Amino acid sequence: MANNAAIVRLNRVVAKAMAGMLPPDDLTVTEWAERNRRLSAESAAEPGPWRTERTPYLREPMNAWTDPKVRHIVMVAASQVGKSEFLNNCIGYVIDQDPGSILFIHPTTIDAKEYSKLRIAPMIRDCPTLRAKVSDPKSRDSGNTILQKTYPGGILTMCGSTEAHALASKPIRYVLGDERDRWALSAGNEGDPWGLAMARQTTFYNAKSGEVSTPTVKNASAIEASYATGTMERWKSRCPHCGEYHEIRWADIRFDYDEKLIAGNKTYKVRDIYYICPGCGCISTELEMKHAPARWEADNPDAYEQGTRSFWLNAFVSQWASWESIILKYLEAIGNSRKMQVVYNTCFGELWEDRGDLQDEDSLMARREEYHAELPDGVLVLTAGVDTQDDRMEYEIIGHGHFGETWGIEKGLIMGRPDDDATWTKLDEMVFDRVLHFENGIGLKMSMSFVDEGGHFTQDVRLRCRERIGKKVFCIKGMSGPDKPYTAPPKQMKIVVKGRTVGKCWQYQLGVDAGKQIIMDNLAVQTPGSKYCHFPRRDDYGSAYFAGLLSERLVYKQNKRQPWQWEKIPGHERNEVLDCRNYAMAAFKALPADLDKIDRKLKEMSGARRERVATPSVIAPAAKPQVRQKNRALERYYDDW
Repeated sequence: MANNAAIVRLNRVVAKAMAGMLPPDDLTVTEWAERNRRLSAESAAEPGPWRTERTPYLREPMNAWTDPKVRHIVMVAASQVGKSEFLNNCIGYVIDQDPGSILFIHPTTIDAKEYSKLRIAPMIRDCPTLRAKVSDPKSRDSGNTILQKTYPGGILTMCGSTEAHALASKPIRYVLGDERDRWALSAGNEGDPWGLAMARQTTFYNAKSGEVSTPTVKNASAIEASYATGTMERWKSRCPHCGEYHEIRWADIRFDYDEKLIAGNKTYKVRDIYYICPGCGCISTELEMKHAPARWEADNPDAYEQGTRSFWLNAFVSQWASWESIILKYLEAIGNSRKMQVVYNTCFGELWEDRGDLQDEDSLMARREEYHAELPDGVLVLTAGVDTQDDRMEYEIIGHGHFGETWGIEKGLIMGRPDDDATWTKLDEMVFDRVLHFENGIGLKMSMSFVDEGGHFTQDVRLRCRERIGKKVFCIKGMSGPDKPYTAPPKQMKIVVKGRTVGKCWQYQLGVDAGKQIIMDNLAVQTPGSKYCHFPRRDDYGSAYFAGLLSERLVYKQNKRQPWQWEKIPGHERNEVLDCRNYAMAAFKALPADLDKIDRKLKEMSGARRERVATPSVIAPAAKPQVRQKNRALERYYDDW
């Protein structure tokens, strides 16, 4: 009996050892997932058994993982198409069927930890075959930590793209990369993270690698470059009318919508959504296209012989993203290029291109209009921005109306040094004390003015602004960088004259990059109304003005910590116009103005003036002083704005 028990124990030990040496079952990743995978409630909209029929476009990428000819898989994908499940199914297959060490790289270590907690750990817990092979994290010396999971035949290691020591040490058979376009450009000082990871596969004849990402910026996208090395396959759906296969693209979606203003905010209701086949021009519904037969078609099929398959997928085929939800995101992003880039990348599955959406000088000149008075109807508040140069002060006065609509009122310059009393006296006359009038004679003054303190006259500007605090004149300091807010509460700054502190003034610090983006987005609006920019047909708004207004553009510089940088356009070296408008726009943003109240007051004043003009001369004399007194009070009120 003792011998029999010993034999049983020996057989168990040998069986465990042999289990790691058995060849994998003859399964594809798709077949393995349909047999073993259960989607977890923490990470799936539809928890339960894996069904490839819900994401038929993932079948080919998953099966490419078990194709012996394919060593490298690239997937460019929008959000809500299940691209993370492609990675998860490949990891599960490796652990269960074809074990080897896996290096799973994320943009940062924080991303790696979050992915491990929210996706890897639940997947192991809910799949019995994986749970049996990956030890319980609660057991002592289990080898199961947040960033490492051990199993018979290998280790799953997760790390961030900056961790050079993790990327360049041990040999690794499998390498996976998530959100490649968000990776660091260099792992410490050791170079490209993907290149370092690939070097670890050199000794494996059966190595596999896969990289997945949402696309970002054209010509600066790592996943775009990788996609071009492969088969370049697109998921195409068959038109129910002509039978041709086409990729469903944003350009072929048509819709109507209703727009409403609720509490000053735009809301949209989308209706009549349909798809136009680019081949035959026939119309199909979303339901018809999502249930139509579809397949991958390669633009570069020869790359298969080189061992790389690449796939590109947008959200129009997703079972979880309706076309209506995508269209709403698009409508809500209009006028904001940052939001629009997110829509292009995560919904349309398209690269964002710095396409020069800025208007050119000629088109802005052509849309100038006649003002019938100094102030056109619609203006409710005036602000001014003043740029300080060593020999002059340049300014622009802007009128502001409802919903971000603006009017250029006057662009001018005052020659003189910023430390000269005469220069500031002229500024008072031309800007700070100026009263500008509507056609009906009602006048407005500057509600707030921002003066740049940069350059060689910082203390002089601070001193002069403090003297004009009653006129709401403030000095400002421009702060570059995409992380700087456009306006922030003002700070008190010392005024130092000849080495002695003579007092303090209020200074606003402006995120000028944010302001430039707002200006450029507004210039792209083509229809008068919300965010539209009006300009008068006058010499001060001539070609030189628009050359200065369009003097800078936002470019993507891959080697910078903050890759989006504003730079001057060649031939547009003078940017004072852009700065003046930036400061005037910031002054309005910092101003706590109740536009509805101002609008009502202006209309009341206009009505009172019309009533006075229309009143017959025989009206009792006693009534006249009351009307005049009311009008004078209102006029004084608006002259103070």
